[in-house]
Amino acid sequence: MLKVAKFGGSSMADAGQYAKVKAILDSDPSRSVVVVSAAGKRFEGDHKITDLLYLCYAHIQYGVDCEGVFSMIADRCRGICRDLRLGVDIENELALLRAELKPGVSQDWLVSRGEYLSALMLADYLDFDFLDSIRWLKFRFDGTVDKETSYAALAGLACGRKVVIPGFYGVLPDGHIRVMTRGGSDITGAVLANLTDADVYENWTDVSGILMADPRIVDNPDTIPRITYAELRGLSYMGAQVLHEASIFPVREKHIPLNIRNTNDPGHPGTVIMEDFPDELPEDRKRLITGIAGRRDFTIITVAKTGMSSAVGILKQILEVFEKHGVCVEYTPSGIDSVSLVVSTAKTANCIYSLVGDIQKAVQPDSIDLTDRISVVAAVGRKMAYQPGSSGALFAALGKNGINVRMISQGPEELNIIVGVNNDDFEKTIRVIYDSFVK
Repeated sequence: MLKVAKFGGSSMADAGQYAKVKAILDSDPSRSVVVVSAAGKRFEGDHKITDLLYLCYAHIQYGVDCEGVFSMIADRCRGICRDLRLGVDIENELALLRAELKPGVSQDWLVSRGEYLSALMLADYLDFDFLDSIRWLKFRFDGTVDKETSYAALAGLACGRKVVIPGFYGVLPDGHIRVMTRGGSDITGAVLANLTDADVYENWTDVSGILMADPRIVDNPDTIPRITYAELRGLSYMGAQVLHEASIFPVREKHIPLNIRNTNDPGHPGTVIMEDFPDELPEDRKRLITGIAGRRDFTIITVAKTGMSSAVGILKQILEVFEKHGVCVEYTPSGIDSVSLVVSTAKTANCIYSLVGDIQKAVQPDSIDLTDRISVVAAVGRKMAYQPGSSGALFAALGKNGINVRMISQGPEELNIIVGVNNDDFEKTIRVIYDSFVK
């Protein structure tokens, strides 16, 4: 059994969090490959180390002294080393970093030092081997991971060893460090799980899995115990804050379970993500909806033309207008002689009238109507396809609570039901769905 365990910034914030990480790893020897982020916030108003490193770079670019910012980074590292009585020569590492804080320093190299220092200190604390990501994670010049080269390098470095690896960065063919987008340590862990054929990829953070709804809208929402990749995609697309999307593909490719866990509550099973669940749990069978998510501020553009349903090419002509203006159409619910195109209000703010004018020229419709201040809410659940009356029950619940549905969209796979409602009803819609189908 091999588990790749990735620990986020909140898990690396201070010596107390390091102790929790050690207890988690000591409890299961199969957690032998560990990926870490840079130290995160310890409390409200604190700073993430990565943010401080980006700030150092900005100071250097504008010729502003960054000694004060560097001191905050150094003090955090010294505090962790002092409290845990580490043997790593942190003063030498900090001196090397300080010496590079000058014009011409690579931004990618500089901001990668947060993960580098975290991994160096945790490896010392655990008595694991430190494995720098530049030794195995190889990027092509276009920024994509070179799997073959990375695998060949990793095979000779990680096999049979307990290692701590910094996330977020790797190396280009010319030897320069390349960082990923924010949250990239999730990707490092997923790539490692893929290349090592791990049995499980554990992503340890400060929440006990994925919540069924936004806790700012629903009080104490349940945790989703098990969710498929398709359901996760549906929720993340609708705005749910889940995983970095690129961290899903490497483990999905190998059918490796992804388990989101809480460093501060290690006894909680968290959320397990897989392609499918042939052995459905009793609670899975009873639960119609897996999760609820949504986004505000959409505009519905409804184009009506007599005979539209029997005319060839009209929808194509309309979509070409949106393509010309660089606007993504989110949904296209349609009637017999009309089609509605749901778009982000913000992304059409500067071109809405020219866009409508071009549609008018392209298809000479009978009318074009605009409806703005629309929110889109999705109820996602793999069980809805097998439950007759799912849609009817949802619409009945919304109607009973006085919510006017302005748009409906549901794909043939019946994985989700998407409704458009007025912005003013956004939070109420989510609460009604949750209270009706989860409580």
